[in-house]
Amino acid sequence: MNRSLFITIHLYLASFFAAAVLLVATSGGLYLSGYKGSSETVSVGALPKDAYALPESASVEDVQKILTAVGVEGFDFEYVRQSGGSGVAITRPTSRPYYRIDASGSSIEVSRILPNLQARMMELHMGHGPTSFKTFQKFFAVGMLFIILSGLWLGLSSARLRRNTGMAAGTGLAVFLLLVLL
Repeated sequence: MNRSLFITIHLYLASFFAAAVLLVATSGGLYLSGYKGSSETVSVGALPKDAYALPESASVEDVQKILTAVGVEGFDFEYVRQSGGSGVAITRPTSRPYYRIDASGSSIEVSRILPNLQARMMELHMGHGPTSFKTFQKFFAVGMLFIILSGLWLGLSSARLRRNTGMAAGTGLAVFLLLVLL
């Protein structure tokens, strides 16, 4: 592969994934700065435990029955996440409004969770988005590896850029290792 083609692929991939890089950098930076986002919780209803059950590994159908019983119609979700033995189930993805079913008490409590923009971005950042977005994130990971490695290779293979690229990469590696090992 010639250098010109490598540069073209590098630039197109960097441009294509720019929005995803901005999402990850912005959401992660805000989170680390203390702004984790927030969610509004709205109680939807409660059901008697003797009439409805939340199995330890609840299926989409199990949760859909509970949601229908409290009057939630037509809510679309992809899967259910449960914390081992806690009696709590959460519909996914959580990067948009979702439901929490809590069967840990004397009744089954259903709540609708409405995350704000930062909370939604963090959920996407952590891989809790729709399946299609998770697939995109896998391509994003491979694309970012190519962008970083090709940029490093392009800098090191240019006589004019070799010294500065090597110094920047070496300094970055040293800082990273110091922070990881300390």
